[in-house]
Amino acid sequence: MKTIRIRKFTVLCLFILLLFPWIFYVGAHFAETKSFNFDMDEAQQLDLEATKDLIEKKADKWTDPDWQHQFKRQIEQMNMEVSILTEGDQVILQTDANREPSFSRKEQFSIVQDGKVLGRVAIYQADSKTTQIVAIIIGVIVAFLIVAYAIRKYILIPLEKMGRSARQIAEGDLDIQLPSSRIFEIAEVHDGFRVMVDSLKKSVQKQIQLEDERRFVIAAVAHDLRTPLFALRGYLNGLKQGIAGTPEKQAKYLAVCIEKSAQLDRLVEELFTFAKTEYQEVGLNTTIVDLRLILKKSIDSLNPQALERNITVIAEGLEKGCMVKGDPHLLERAMNNLIDNAVRHTPTNGQIIIKCKKDEELVTFSIQDTGRGFSSEDLPKVFEPLYRGDASRNRSTGGAGLGLTISQRVIRQHGGELVAGNASEGGAMITGQVPLAKTGN
Repeated sequence: MKTIRIRKFTVLCLFILLLFPWIFYVGAHFAETKSFNFDMDEAQQLDLEATKDLIEKKADKWTDPDWQHQFKRQIEQMNMEVSILTEGDQVILQTDANREPSFSRKEQFSIVQDGKVLGRVAIYQADSKTTQIVAIIIGVIVAFLIVAYAIRKYILIPLEKMGRSARQIAEGDLDIQLPSSRIFEIAEVHDGFRVMVDSLKKSVQKQIQLEDERRFVIAAVAHDLRTPLFALRGYLNGLKQGIAGTPEKQAKYLAVCIEKSAQLDRLVEELFTFAKTEYQEVGLNTTIVDLRLILKKSIDSLNPQALERNITVIAEGLEKGCMVKGDPHLLERAMNNLIDNAVRHTPTNGQIIIKCKKDEELVTFSIQDTGRGFSSEDLPKVFEPLYRGDASRNRSTGGAGLGLTISQRVIRQHGGELVAGNASEGGAMITGQVPLAKTGN
């Protein structure tokens, strides 16, 4: 839809207000005078004097039909009407009996000869100024009606509708119909409103999704917490009631209690980290750190678990100087989750290969295991909160299903990205990238 700027619209309205009265004035003038010559006052006066002179000099011809016919033709050309009456008001000559002299000037005089009144003469001459003034007034009214209609249609109505839409948005109703307008500035406001409404709709939908996800996470983690708590309480009650009567049973009960408390600690830590990474406004405790050292620290902390299952952890190509700007605690937590996930899903006597390298702008790392890998159904949902794939990826492995989600959010908070896939020779492989810290930062 073509638009016009409000300045041009205003100038156009003023032009209409000036043009229409002039058009009506010219039209009325032409209707009265049959001419576009506007200098008629002097000519009309000459015509009037000539007509008077003709009537006075031809008083003896008033009743002559030929003269009357010729006289009427002359009077018609001069756009006048003449009435000649006797002293007793008898009509001698009437050029137009149906004359409506509302907008005419009337000139009356008597013809006297030898002291005797021969007749009384009335000359009706078109008073074009009166008609033209009325025409100008009509033109002004028509122009104002046109301008008022245009202003109402293209400015007032759209602004009123936008005002109502703004109130609807303030009340939380985003299902609004925005009006269009040919005025450029109003059209720009319309487009701005449309962008704002679309953004608000997306924001509301995102908020709803986050609320649903948050409720789901809380419910699922609460369920996960309840299971070890129930077991822990049962074994502690058993110890209290003396069910474990032998040192062997007591040691077994204590081992289970320690295992369940460790599982509880893990679940609480995952929930805390997930909540921390969920709120982007929480500032990162950033510093310049070597990602290579963080990976080595994570490998060392999880190496005992790998040794229990005879899993070999191989660190290849950990280049020096893989410096990144970030929160050391969160980055270590992310790497712990990734390596722990690999350990838990790598079969006994398997292998985990960890690599880290850098280029001019990025530090790239990868963690590859020799497990079953991700299925095609798992890959799109790997980083979803609480998602678990096949039976080997369930709560029995000790996690709440938040590890990969937390790792992805941490890496994204540091300006990077985490991608899940499968290695060409088999097994799952998680690849990540983090921007290299710039010199001087």
